[in-house]
Amino acid sequence: MPFVKDFKPIALGDTNLFKPIKIGNNELKHRIVMPPLTRLRAHHPGNVPNDWAIEYYDQRSKRPGTLIITEATFASAQSGGFDHAPGIWSEKQVEQWKKIFAKIHENKSFVWVQLWALGRQAFPDSLARDGLPYVSASDEVYMDEEQREKAVKSNNPQHGLTKDEIKQYIKDYVQAAKNAMEAGADGVEIHSANGYLLNQFLDPISNKRTDEYGGSIENRARFTLEVVDAVTEVIGCDRVGIRFSPYGTYGTMSGGEEPLIVAQYAYVLGELEKRAKAGKRLAFVHLMEPRVANLHVAEGEGEYKDGTNDFVYSIWKGPIIRAGNFALHPEDTKEMVADDRTLIAYGRFFIANPDIVDRMEKGLPLNKYNRDTFYIMSKEGYTDYPTYDEAVKLGY
Repeated sequence: MPFVKDFKPIALGDTNLFKPIKIGNNELKHRIVMPPLTRLRAHHPGNVPNDWAIEYYDQRSKRPGTLIITEATFASAQSGGFDHAPGIWSEKQVEQWKKIFAKIHENKSFVWVQLWALGRQAFPDSLARDGLPYVSASDEVYMDEEQREKAVKSNNPQHGLTKDEIKQYIKDYVQAAKNAMEAGADGVEIHSANGYLLNQFLDPISNKRTDEYGGSIENRARFTLEVVDAVTEVIGCDRVGIRFSPYGTYGTMSGGEEPLIVAQYAYVLGELEKRAKAGKRLAFVHLMEPRVANLHVAEGEGEYKDGTNDFVYSIWKGPIIRAGNFALHPEDTKEMVADDRTLIAYGRFFIANPDIVDRMEKGLPLNKYNRDTFYIMSKEGYTDYPTYDEAVKLGY
């Protein structure tokens, strides 16, 4: 792959991007974060990370003091529904994660596990094959017609979680967090973004419930906050972060089309800040920017231009990670990190540039990524991207 054309890098070594910051108990040496990047390389059956993942995470944690957030990881079998995504509920999974985390720590970097539950974004036929129900916040409020057809054909219609099932999911998150700690992780990130299960409860487009988990802004936030409270109780608030995508439309979420969407997230963040003032501050809040409202589109496409995540700063007073097309906009990065609580996550370009921290520091060109290899079961597009020096030798 060649370097990105028509892109003028800017050296950011003298900006706050390279100022140390403490996240939880981790002393980061800079503010470039590797965000969760689903890669679908885990073994099936079993959802066990394969040995390629050891090399993949090793390559991207070489710069000491880097914060690595793992690819989204199923908290339980019921949380899943994608065959080749990893989990962290079984002994085999935990044993493999131990090897990955040890390699990251050997590089003097830090690793947090993103805990994931799919809800209605799962494949209902895959769940049916494994004897598992297809769930979301509400009965038969399908993401799209394709999902509805799969559910009908597999005799696994979408149903809204019962209160007992919600309690079980909370237990699953807690156990997954314990497993992550046992495997040697530095913390966990609760995935409440991008149209997955917790996001499905937050959003009125998918949550049509009439009990205490639906209807009002407060009720729709209940499940997410209960997960936060349960996980922090067990592993400590300084080992927990959370991810939101207020303007996201991926998974057919409302995004900015919902007039009260900012109110919804302002309430959740206010509750997190209330807990923080009571001595239980989470390590960070991680935000998807409105410039990337849908994960399936290319940079610069599908941007929501009528909203901003800046409102978060007036409510939540802890560290904030911002993610969304920053690699090609170093001037925006420079502006964002002027705020002393801000970190920047680089996603697709962290895949293609294992040494992206060095490149951002020195203003070096970036390798292009190959989108066709993001989710294939191969080392191609996974561990074969060169560092800058290697790329120059290859004639990029």
